[in-house]
Amino acid sequence: MRLLTVATDQGPRACAEIDGRLVDLNAADPSLPGSVRELIAQGPEGIARAREAAPEGSVRYDLESSRLLAPVPDPRKIICLGLNYRDHAIETGAKIPEEPILFSKYPTALIGHGAPILLPKVCHEVDYEAELVIVVGRPGRDIPADRAMAHVAGFAVGHDVSARDWQLRKPGGQWMAGKTFDTFAPVGPYLVTADEVPDPHALGIRLRLNGRLMQNSNTAQLIFRVPETIAYLSQIMTLEPGDLIFTGTPPGVGMARKPPVWLKPGDVVEVEIDGLGTLRNPIEARP
Repeated sequence: MRLLTVATDQGPRACAEIDGRLVDLNAADPSLPGSVRELIAQGPEGIARAREAAPEGSVRYDLESSRLLAPVPDPRKIICLGLNYRDHAIETGAKIPEEPILFSKYPTALIGHGAPILLPKVCHEVDYEAELVIVVGRPGRDIPADRAMAHVAGFAVGHDVSARDWQLRKPGGQWMAGKTFDTFAPVGPYLVTADEVPDPHALGIRLRLNGRLMQNSNTAQLIFRVPETIAYLSQIMTLEPGDLIFTGTPPGVGMARKPPVWLKPGDVVEVEIDGLGTLRNPIEARP
């Protein structure tokens, strides 16, 4: 099932995509919540009820003309892994990490499909990173790896926009600062429920910049896979419904190219993952 959040005059609405139309789930079944985060918190039962109600829903929005927010526009946490693709670690000359390298983004960085990525005046080396995003469903702490998939609601396409000059050249290195400028966490266009992703470790992942293929790999290259990532993070913090986990990027990033390629106003970035759709965002200068 494909879940989306649409911006409407009545506020954000949880929708399901049916044959290219977006069905308002709460309007289809008033017992269903109006937000995707609250829906996935109901677990498989809530998803099953939404799947049953969606085809009968009469309140529908046009996919092409609707303004899409991130599928979960109100996560409590956005957790990110760095250097989590073997081929990307090799590209940067870094040692293969023995444990996940973690940083965070904040909800103010989150935008949806079609929204512009805004380049701040204080950033001069802004890079692109295609990423698979895990969406947490069932809450938990100290989750064993062999039970971790039961805590995954689904997956989405993500883009970890990164200001390399802030991330790498500020005193001490400022990963968090370089990664969480406003609009630097596009996610979308939808959340695909876990039951429709047979193997999240066998998905082609690509990024195109102005139509040019820049990244092209497969999630088989992940160093720390979904179950290990869930288990590791849940040792540190309680994972909650709607939490977003960016799982790292494959090779081909702009900073590794000669000469480097940085995002600039007028660019268009598309991130595509097999079975999860294509996330498209234009680049603009921040006013």
